[in-house]
Amino acid sequence: MSDATQDTQLPPDEYLSEKEVRHLQGIIKGRLGILTDNSRIAVSQLTDDRPQDADALDLATSESDRDFVLRIAGRERHMISKLRGALHRMEEGEYGVCETCGEAITYRRLLVRPVATQCIDCKTQAEQIERRDRDY
Repeated sequence: MSDATQDTQLPPDEYLSEKEVRHLQGIIKGRLGILTDNSRIAVSQLTDDRPQDADALDLATSESDRDFVLRIAGRERHMISKLRGALHRMEEGEYGVCETCGEAITYRRLLVRPVATQCIDCKTQAEQIERRDRDY
């Protein structure tokens, strides 16, 4: 781990060991860095002067590509927000606690989805309710 992941003092976590929290913090900071860099690149590409398109087909393709990049950038912005939220929860000592039932979110689940705010049981139940409501 780099010094950057070691310099922040984190409060003790109720469910995760310090080593586990540090490891997850490193994963989150790594993903945050990648997404932030990707966002900068996307914005740069979108703001560059676009050459005049030769015909309507070229213009349509260019606009379709632009819309796709904007959709991806929107999803990445949303994930950046979630990653920052996870880091904030770490700083507050609230990381790894299910916001629904207050029980631990397992380390294995957090390795797969470090931004998780619900344990697997509560998330599964919420998805079932969402699916049921959507079917009506």
